[in-house]
Amino acid sequence: MSRPPLPPFNEQTAIEKVRLAEDGWDSRDPAKVALAYSVDTRWRNRAELLNGRAEVKAFLTRKWNRELDYRLIKELWTFAGNRIAVRYAYEYHDDSSHWFRAYGNENWEFGEDGLMRARHCSINEQPIAEADRKFHWPLGRRPDDHPALSHFGF
Repeated sequence: MSRPPLPPFNEQTAIEKVRLAEDGWDSRDPAKVALAYSVDTRWRNRAELLNGRAEVKAFLTRKWNRELDYRLIKELWTFAGNRIAVRYAYEYHDDSSHWFRAYGNENWEFGEDGLMRARHCSINEQPIAEADRKFHWPLGRRPDDHPALSHFGF
């Protein structure tokens, strides 16, 4: 199984890989999203260490069961060879209707097959008022004409 675009990345293919990742996460489908990662992928997500696609799928299932109406924007920061760095922001609410915005950075490493074999993630989040939300598209893929992350100054 391969997951184009494949490394080594150029600017165009790195941007495409980032958008494909954003689209996948905005689907909130753990089984589909987990397929972008190698069977033996390694993750660091905040204080949680994950090993393997099955743990990633379980993590994403837990995440999207508690982070409701999740909407994410990712942006390429830099790339080289088989590595990509991104920054991102996402918004969600909990089951008590409290809204949050999270900001983060990720470092990705891909195998020759285009599957992500390592993900190192740092995230900060803050409560926001519903009126302060910026991501208002219908659930699912961010529309192409919706402002990107830099537009918001995040």
